[in-house]
Amino acid sequence: MLKTSLKSFLIGFMVISAGIAIAALANRKPAMPPTTPSYCKPGGNWLMLNGASPAKTNIREIVAHSVKQDIVLLGEQHDSEDHHRWQLQMLAALHALRPDMVIGFEMFPRRMQAVLDQWVAGALTPQALLKQSEWDKVWRYPAQMYLPLFEFARLNRIPMRALNVDNELTRLVAEKTWEQVPENLREGVGRPAPPQPDYLAYLREIYEMHEKTSGTHASKTNTSPERAFQGFVDSQLTWDRAMAEGLHGARSLERNTPPPLVVGIMGSGHIRFGHGVPNQLNSLGVIRIASLLPVAADGECAHLQAGLATAVFVTPEKAEPPPEPPRLGVVFEDTKTGLQITAVTPGSLADKTGLRSGDRIIEIAGRPASGSADAVLTVRRQPPGTWLPLRIARGDSQLDFIIQFPPRP
Repeated sequence: MLKTSLKSFLIGFMVISAGIAIAALANRKPAMPPTTPSYCKPGGNWLMLNGASPAKTNIREIVAHSVKQDIVLLGEQHDSEDHHRWQLQMLAALHALRPDMVIGFEMFPRRMQAVLDQWVAGALTPQALLKQSEWDKVWRYPAQMYLPLFEFARLNRIPMRALNVDNELTRLVAEKTWEQVPENLREGVGRPAPPQPDYLAYLREIYEMHEKTSGTHASKTNTSPERAFQGFVDSQLTWDRAMAEGLHGARSLERNTPPPLVVGIMGSGHIRFGHGVPNQLNSLGVIRIASLLPVAADGECAHLQAGLATAVFVTPEKAEPPPEPPRLGVVFEDTKTGLQITAVTPGSLADKTGLRSGDRIIEIAGRPASGSADAVLTVRRQPPGTWLPLRIARGDSQLDFIIQFPPRP
């Protein structure tokens, strides 16, 4: 059975057509062990995963191993503050031993490279960086969690590299498959290496899960089910390939001898089990890779498997767990006619308010609906006990609804 982190990766399940279908999904989860392993309980531990069972180690050994590699991948759950604090810690530790460094970020599409160059050169304020990089449109996660990483690069004059591509490309690939997207629209991304069999099986299970919750993608795009699945796979591989090429290119762009240490900041789903970005890097001839992931002491730590990563860092439990994010109880999908509701959960806020499957959202929180990712994050940021206005199109009519979120218990 798949363990899926819906809190962090809900967007992925709802925007297959936008090309961000599985941003950072968790690995397969075995049966619950009878007790939580001792190495999970305190948190703050490093565990190597190159043996039959996790082995405790320490940051000194991890850093000593990592600086000998060509590329180091640091995973994250995008909305976890502790994950970004850990990434900053790792950047500082790696930089102390390999100051000749380049940092690549999933958060920026390739077309923003000039903006990142200006930022590192000290020519932009943080506000200007976020505005010119279209942060609220392109990434949307709270910028304050990422700014310490960007400030670290600026302070130390470490080159930053934009690794991602625009959502429009992954959407096109999902709709048409890689072969049918004209070369001039591929943003310079090369043909992805084929997926490993385990990865392909995993993607099929994710795809089928999406189909059960949001309807048949094949019928909506007038393609066969297998062609629709191939588009789904090609979209994910394009995403992985783009970031792998960005990391690989960063080593040669600096024209240093020896090349700099390249560190990639990205969702853990692109790293797990070497299936995503590591597999694409291997196809580009990059073999020396350290994959490091943060895992929760009260979550995935109890289900670690060999091969998940080079090593994992166990983040401690928090005194008070974060509250569940607000939920409407709908499935959004980006379509050619706009942002559409494709499913409504019975008894949910959306159902009680009167929203229906087939409604098209025109405005959310007084702003034009720009896509499913924006809609999801707008809902998730809604404080308890507040109201969220929606304007929807239903048939030939436009209707206004107010979603009232319950107060915090």
